Amino acid sequence: MDFLSSNSLLMMEKSMGFLWTKQAAILDNIANVETPNYKAKVVTFEETLQDKLQAARGTQTPKKSIRRVLEDTEFAVVEPQESTRMDENGVNITEQTTELVRNAYQLQYVMSSISSGLSTMLSVVRGQ
Repeated sequence: MDFLSSNSLLMMEKSMGFLWTKQAAILDNIANVETPNYKAKVVTFEETLQDKLQAARGTQTPKKSIRRVLEDTEFAVVEPQESTRMDENGVNITEQTTELVRNAYQLQYVMSSISSGLSTMLSVVRGQ
């Protein structure tokens, strides 16, 4: 059992960092819903990771390539320039609130997965 150095744990760690950053960006967006000229923040990671993983699958050593992709791929916070409001604020409060709830559920799922894996390891270490 090599859970602590597995690609699965690394992916869950990256996911947790991405979701945490996304949560912060959504909360910033909601806090600035009435600020003129504020552009909503969007956190990107999934598309970049998917493209890099597809490329890594075709290499001679896909397992090592996937590990390298997981280690090197970072998420980014971007501010799209689109705005539908007259005050040039790009925040859609309904969309942001929905995304906040969805993101919270995803965070809960990833934390649960990490906790489950670590609990299994603890049981193995204790011999139970």
